[in-house]
Amino acid sequence: MTTSRSSAEIRGSFIDYFTQTQGHAYAHSIPLIPAGDPTLLFTNSGMVQFKGVFQGVETRPYRRAANSQRCLRVSGKHNDLEDVGKDTYHHTFFEMLGNWSFGDYYKKEAIAWGWDLLTRVYGLEKDRLWASVYRDDAEAAGLWPKVTGVPVSRVLPFGEKDNFWEMGETGPCGPCSEIHYDRGAETGCGKPSCGPNCGCGRFIELWNLVFIQFNRAADGKLTELPAKHVDTGMGLERLVAILQEKRSNYDTDLFTPLLSDVARRTGLDYGADGKMDVSFRVLADHIRAMTFLVADGVVPTNEGRGYVLRRLMRRAIRHAKKLGIHEPYLFELSGRVVDLMKGAFPEVAPQAALIASVIKSEEERFMETLDQGLQLVAVEIEALKAEGKTTLPGDVAFRLYDTFGFPLDMTKTILDEENLHLDEESFQSSMERQREMGKSAWKARDAGGVAPELLLRAGELRTNFVGYDRLEHPARITALLSKGRDARQAKAGDTVEVVTDSTPFYPMGGGQVGDRGRLKSADAEGDVVDTHPVGAGEERFIVHRVKITRGEIRPGAEVDLVVDSVRRHATMLNHSATHLMHAALRETLGRHVRQYGSLVEPARLRFDFTHFAALTPAELKHIEDRVQAVIRANLAVECMSASMDEAKKMGALMFFGDKYGDVVRVTKMGDFSIELCGGTHVRATSEIGLFKFVQSGGVGAGVRRVQAVTGEGVLRELERLTEALEKSAGALNVQDTTLVPRRIDELVEENRRLRSELESLRAHALDADVERAIGSAKEVGSVKVVAFAAEGKTPDQLRALSDKIRTRLGSGLVLLATRQADRGHLVVALTPDLQGMFSARRLLAEVCKVVEGKGGGRDDFAQGVGKPEHLTRGLEAFSSIVEKA
Repeated sequence: MTTSRSSAEIRGSFIDYFTQTQGHAYAHSIPLIPAGDPTLLFTNSGMVQFKGVFQGVETRPYRRAANSQRCLRVSGKHNDLEDVGKDTYHHTFFEMLGNWSFGDYYKKEAIAWGWDLLTRVYGLEKDRLWASVYRDDAEAAGLWPKVTGVPVSRVLPFGEKDNFWEMGETGPCGPCSEIHYDRGAETGCGKPSCGPNCGCGRFIELWNLVFIQFNRAADGKLTELPAKHVDTGMGLERLVAILQEKRSNYDTDLFTPLLSDVARRTGLDYGADGKMDVSFRVLADHIRAMTFLVADGVVPTNEGRGYVLRRLMRRAIRHAKKLGIHEPYLFELSGRVVDLMKGAFPEVAPQAALIASVIKSEEERFMETLDQGLQLVAVEIEALKAEGKTTLPGDVAFRLYDTFGFPLDMTKTILDEENLHLDEESFQSSMERQREMGKSAWKARDAGGVAPELLLRAGELRTNFVGYDRLEHPARITALLSKGRDARQAKAGDTVEVVTDSTPFYPMGGGQVGDRGRLKSADAEGDVVDTHPVGAGEERFIVHRVKITRGEIRPGAEVDLVVDSVRRHATMLNHSATHLMHAALRETLGRHVRQYGSLVEPARLRFDFTHFAALTPAELKHIEDRVQAVIRANLAVECMSASMDEAKKMGALMFFGDKYGDVVRVTKMGDFSIELCGGTHVRATSEIGLFKFVQSGGVGAGVRRVQAVTGEGVLRELERLTEALEKSAGALNVQDTTLVPRRIDELVEENRRLRSELESLRAHALDADVERAIGSAKEVGSVKVVAFAAEGKTPDQLRALSDKIRTRLGSGLVLLATRQADRGHLVVALTPDLQGMFSARRLLAEVCKVVEGKGGGRDDFAQGVGKPEHLTRGLEAFSSIVEKA
C-alpha cells in the first residue's frame, strides 16, 4: 500500500476513477443547507442532492454520477456532537465520497468497481477486506466471491438493522453491502467471533453500497421498482487514515495542520496530555463545521440551524479556554480551514472574510457569558461536593440557562467531567413552567383574539377566499357570535364576529395584517374592523370582526362584503416590497440571511432577519438603491398555485421548519425574487413607486430588524424629514438647509472647546477647595481631621475632592458635605496608614445619626445622605466622633 498519498490526491483519485474511467458525471457538492428541502436540517449524506431522483420526481441529464459531498451530522438520528473529541474517529463535519447509478448499472458493477478502486488503485491488501450483505440478498452474496474473488467465508449476512437502507417509513429502499477493513488482530477484542460489526474497533466500515430496488408501501409491503438504483458512500476521513496508515483520523493531513496551529497558539503539544488532546480535537473538528456552515449561509441564532452552529461555536470556545486561550482565536483558525479546503470546494474562499467576522463576533459575545457561567457552575459544584451530593438541581441549571444564557449541554458536560449528574426532570419542569406562563398570551396571539368558541368549529365552517382578484363579493353569513356566544341577531352598536361562506377579505397571515372594509345588505351596514383565519387547509374559515352601524344582521343573511381598497393597495405595496427587500438583503449580505419574522401593514413594513452584525449606512443605501432599481425595472409579479415539487424546480425560497402543504402559492418577481407566499401583491414592481428605510436595529443575538415605507409613505417620510430639517435650520439661524450639517459641526466644535474650558475651571476650583479644606484641618490627638463643606459639588465631584485631599494630607481623616436639591450628601475617607485604626463606614454611621441620614461603604471610604439642614451640625460633630473612635 502506498502511504505517500495526500488527502487531496486520495479524493482526486476517487473522482477521477469514476468520472474518467467509468463514465460518471461529476456532481459538485451541494451546500450543507439542502436547497428546496425544508424537511432536512443539514446535508448528512451524499445522496441528498439526488433524493428527488430516487423518489421519481426529478431527473438528471446523466445516469451515473460521482463526487465528494460535504456533510454534517450533529443532531437527530446522527447526533455525534458530544462524542466528538473524546475519541479519535467521531466528527461533525466530514466528506462522503460517493458514486450513483440512476437506473443504469447495478450490483455487479458497483461491487466490482468498489473492489478494483480499493485494491488496485489505492493498493489495499485484499486479505484485509471483508464484505457484509443483507441476509435475504442472495444476489449480492453470490456476486462478491464471483466478481472479486473474496472468499465466501469473508462475506457475512446481517439483518435489517445493519444492511437494509430506507429513505423513510415509506418509499424507495433496498439492501446494502458494506466493505469492512481489518486493522489487525492486535486492535480487536480477541474473541474468536470477532468480525465486521463486532464493535470493538478492529473492523472499520469503509464503504456502503446501497442497492435501491424496492418501494415500501404504507402497509409495509415491498414491491420491485421498475428502475433500480445504486447509492454508495465512503467517509473520506476514514479512508485517508487507512491509506496514510494512521490509527486516528486526527493524525491525517486533513487535521494535522489545524492541530499544529492550535499548538502554536497555545504553546502546548498535541499528544502530551490526554485531557488536553480532547480539546485539541474539538477545535480541529468544530472549526471545519463552523467554517462551512457560515460559508453555506448559517449564522448563530437561538433556533434551528443557527442554534446548532451556536452550540458548536460555544463548545469550541469553552475547549479553547481549557487550552489557555482567553482571546478570540477561532476566527483565525477558520482561515487555515479555507486554505486547506479551497482546492476541493473553491466556493469557500470568497467567503473567508465573512466566515472570520461571524465567528469572531460570536467569540466576543460568548466569552463574557462563558466566564460568568463557568464561575457560577464552579460555585454550585463546590457546594454540591461540600454537602456530599452528586446531583445538581434542575432549577439551578435552568437559572444558568434562562438568566445567563449558559447552554444546558455545556452544564451537563462540565458535570460529567466532575462525575456529577443533573436532575433533568426538574430542569424540564422549570422549562414547562416557563412555557405555561406564556401559553395564554401565545394562544391569544395564535387565535388573533378570536372567540375561543370559534376555534372548536374548525371543520364545521368553511370560507372560500376570493380576494386575490376581487375586492367586492356577495356572501352568506354562516355563523354569528356576540361576546363569544352564538347570536341570533346583531343590531346597531354591537361588535360581533361574522363568518361567511366566501369573502374577498384577506385574513391576517404570513406577516400581512387582515383587511378592513364594509359589510352591507338591504337591512344593515357595518364596519369590518379586522379579519382573522381559524384552522388550516381545507378546514380553514375566516372570521370578520364587524361593528354594526345600521340595522341588524342574522345568520343566513345575504350580504355584500367590500374591502377598503385604499388600505389593501397600500398593504400590497409593502408586501411586494418586502419580497424585493428580502432578495436584496440576501444578495448584499449573503445567503445566510433568512426571514425571522415580519409585519406588513398599510403604513409600513417591518422585517426581522438573521445576520451577525449591524447594517452599515453604506449597506442600507446599497440595498435601498437595489430595491428601487428593481421597482423601476417594472418586473411582472406573478402569483400562482403549484405543487411543492414544482415550486422547488422553480427555485422558490423556502426554509427548514416552515410548514408547507402539498399545494403552495408561489410569488415570482421576474428572476429577482421567487418565494412561497399566500399574501396579496401588486401586478408589477413599478406600482410600488418608492422604497425607503426608516429604521434599522437589532432584536436579539444574530437577528436584525429593519423598517421601511413605500409609495406615498415615502413622500410622507420625506415631508417629515424636510420639516424637521427646516425647523433645525431655523433654530440654528441658517437660511440654506444644506448648510445645517456644517453649522452643527461648528457648534459641536464650539461645545467641545467650552467643555474643555469648563473642566479646566472646575479643576482650578477643585484645587482651591483642596487648599481651603487642608487649611481647615484640625489635630485630634495625633490625627489630622478635615471636616469641610464643599458647596455646589455633585456626589461624583465630592468623591474626587476627597481623593485629592487624602493625597495632599498624607495622613488623616476627611468628612466632606454638600447640598444637592433637597438632599445632603456626605463622604468619609481616610488615608491608607489609618486603616485598621479607623473605619470610614463606622465613622459615617455616627455622622448619619447627627444628620438623620443613612449610608455605607468600605473601611477606607464611605458615602451617605442626610437632611441638608443638619449638615453643618454633622461637620461640627466630626472631631468629637473621631476622638471617641
